[in-house]
Amino acid sequence: MTKILVIEDDNKILNFVTMALKAKGYSIVTAHNGNEGILSFCTENPDIMILDLGLPDMDGIDIIKQVRNVSNIPIVVVSAREQDSDKIQALDEGANDYVTKPFSMGELLARLRVMERLIEREIAHMPESVYKFDYLSVDSEKRRIYVDEAEIHLTPIEFKLLLLLIANRGKVVTHSQISKEVWGYGETGDSKSIRVFMASLRRKIEKDSSNPRFIHTEIGVGYRFADE
Repeated sequence: MTKILVIEDDNKILNFVTMALKAKGYSIVTAHNGNEGILSFCTENPDIMILDLGLPDMDGIDIIKQVRNVSNIPIVVVSAREQDSDKIQALDEGANDYVTKPFSMGELLARLRVMERLIEREIAHMPESVYKFDYLSVDSEKRRIYVDEAEIHLTPIEFKLLLLLIANRGKVVTHSQISKEVWGYGETGDSKSIRVFMASLRRKIEKDSSNPRFIHTEIGVGYRFADE
């Protein structure tokens, strides 16, 4: 049974979502503010998080940042904030999807099914937790990356990109695949944005980004992680 943590301060919305999800067979954990949500995340080990941004004690963006420091749990933001800048910030910080209030329960359920498929693919594609390629080491469980034993920091998006490429090493991952897998359902992730993130990732893990050892560009198609 999939366990979902719902962090929402509006009791009407919280009760509505809780009842609807329980009726669909989900196990639900609820929190009314950010501190409760972080505590529940740490103690309940949920599979998916539904997160409101406008919480009484902290901004939901801060919760995304804290969670992404330790976990790759799928996060679906449900917020009344409609500005593109708010959506982009949430997605860039590591949210997988963004649903604007008011929303239909059918839409939210569809988004959750996408998150469940993401979890299934991660389990299927990532049976290992530690990967070593030449001078690069990646610990996917602890979210730590080392270049020649020196730990480096990746943003949540960069980390997702790296894991996606590693999971498909030796194969070309297309721009559309990257957009879907990294930015999630409903986010286009244009090729220009992908190039920017990929260039940043290369600068961090490649000793010579102009002559990459690991991440190779397939012009007009996508990227490929070296399998040798």
